[in-house]
Amino acid sequence: MAELSPINVGDVLPSYKLKNEKDEDVDIATLTQDKGIVLFAVPKADTPGCTTQACAFRDNYPDFTKYNFEVYCISHDSPAAQTRWQTKPPGDRARQKELPYPLLSDPNRVLIAALGAKNDAGNTTRSHFIFEKGGRLVDRKLPVTPKDSTDLALESVKAIAAKDYEIAR
Repeated sequence: MAELSPINVGDVLPSYKLKNEKDEDVDIATLTQDKGIVLFAVPKADTPGCTTQACAFRDNYPDFTKYNFEVYCISHDSPAAQTRWQTKPPGDRARQKELPYPLLSDPNRVLIAALGAKNDAGNTTRSHFIFEKGGRLVDRKLPVTPKDSTDLALESVKAIAAKDYEIAR
């Protein structure tokens, strides 16, 4: 199993491949070529707290994209489990999530550990990480509550966008 060096604020997202919910390879370093990203980590797909966090990112997704940031969820769950969580069958409307962003599978918690979100019990700590365009980690919050994660991430993204606007002026 591969390991990654710890990724701290100021460090650049390394090249490392994960699977998305469609079971496609994704090199995480390429995610920040054109935009910033918000990467939020959940302990287990389709559990109440994780669903609260994921749906809050869903509901605020247009706000993130408005500031030129994409959203990604990461968990140790398999791509198949993530797909089931992302879009429930049409007949299960009450539980359908319709998450508009990709889900990344890190079954061995390699990236999750490098980000500092693998806890002493070997599980994932609910958290989020903000990478600016180009891949530099500019903010990290761990642990976070399911309800606070989105608001805190959006505050960070807005601050980054304001700073970038001031630099461009």
